[in-house]
Amino acid sequence: MAVRLLLAVLVTLAPCLAGAPAQAAVPDSPAAVHTNPIAEKRADPHIVKHTDGYYYFTATVPEYDRIVLRRATTIQGLKTAPETTIWTKHASGVMGAHIWAPEIHFIDGKWYVYFAAGATGDVWAIRMYVLEGTGANPLTATWTEKGQIKTQWESFSLDATTFTVNGVRYLAWAQRDPSVNNNTDVYLAKMANPWTITGAPVLLSRPTYSWETVGYKVNEGPAVIQHGGKVFLTYSASATDANYCLGMLTASASANLLSQASWSKSATPVFTSSAATGQYGPGHNSFTVSEDGKSDILVYHDRSYKDISGDPLNDPNRRTRVQKVYWNADGTPNFGIPVADGVTPQRFSSYNVPDRFVRHYDYRARIEADVTKLADSQFRVVPGLTGSGTVSLESANFPGYYLRHKNFEVWLEKNDGSTQFASDAAFRQRAGLADPAGVSYESSNYPGRYVRHWEYLLNVQAVSTATDRADATFYTQ
Repeated sequence: MAVRLLLAVLVTLAPCLAGAPAQAAVPDSPAAVHTNPIAEKRADPHIVKHTDGYYYFTATVPEYDRIVLRRATTIQGLKTAPETTIWTKHASGVMGAHIWAPEIHFIDGKWYVYFAAGATGDVWAIRMYVLEGTGANPLTATWTEKGQIKTQWESFSLDATTFTVNGVRYLAWAQRDPSVNNNTDVYLAKMANPWTITGAPVLLSRPTYSWETVGYKVNEGPAVIQHGGKVFLTYSASATDANYCLGMLTASASANLLSQASWSKSATPVFTSSAATGQYGPGHNSFTVSEDGKSDILVYHDRSYKDISGDPLNDPNRRTRVQKVYWNADGTPNFGIPVADGVTPQRFSSYNVPDRFVRHYDYRARIEADVTKLADSQFRVVPGLTGSGTVSLESANFPGYYLRHKNFEVWLEKNDGSTQFASDAAFRQRAGLADPAGVSYESSNYPGRYVRHWEYLLNVQAVSTATDRADATFYTQ
């Protein structure tokens, strides 16, 4: 028995002892690539993927006078999908002004749209309201008004969202506490039905950090994503200009979510403006999933410029954008930075060292594990600088900088416009040399040489052995 066991172990170890490269599994969450923006002049976006295979999209329109819906079978398709107005503000009285932040949800066989509205007599008497839709397609459903969501106070309230944890449905929203000198805090309560809360609401977050109180003392726009037994609630903070940003609360899914003590609050924002990529005031987000259902997608609005004349609420140019959510080794979400307009970036994990990603560090390209500075490990695959069917890999956080080889070492450098740079930064994208489900990059000006890692640094080298091919194979994530 002992001899047979020893032989079995040796047979199992034989590939490793022979020096055969380890093989990584194809990633559970492959790359999800889109092109931003998804919609111009659409703020507070909400996108949901329904069981009928369609994505449904609603958002605030700059006229603040109606609720619109689009649908498409892909996220990108929402950009050109026709838009349907399903409801228009009242001519007088409540629900007559400031129609803001609609969200669409499918609950117990019916559609529900949550939105905020003021009144014609007082446009700032903002309250939360619900529409109920009957019909398979919400664009053609019959909609009825279920009225106002009543809370603990009759005060400024908005941005209702609903979610379930362990079979319990909750409502999260933003509201002004009349006794506190704040604009809005974030609250949570259980729901008796899709338009009624039950029990005492709990305060989850109040704007106290400096980054939450620029211009206004604001916590608003809650959105929930669940992962690995945790509940993550993002929210937006500060004025709706370039200071707008996302904060985050975290709780265990098994905890009492109606206890403030169950939630921990990030001391720093988790998503902020980026001058490098030209994106300002990212916020009021929601979450959806990629077309293959394998990636989580962050949906948010921002502007493409920093300076605004007058009240930001009168500036119509917030637009809807998307990008993939990545997950840190500790199970927390990593949103990175708001990426540049155009095609969204990807990450590249090593085929044979699966926990390591291609990244730049001091401008040298390498593979490294647990890259929490996400944008260092994100690259846009764009048409090659030399054309002719090639591609180039542009840095996510240094637009205009590309991976190029120099003395056969791979560096991140700014495009100087030269023919030499273009040639060194252009590659031919091939099926993975070790696994066709992966990708390999062959130098365009040195055919036969591929980007591969050697002692964790990237180089452009000829490949001949199984180990060479494994070192030159990457998975897109």
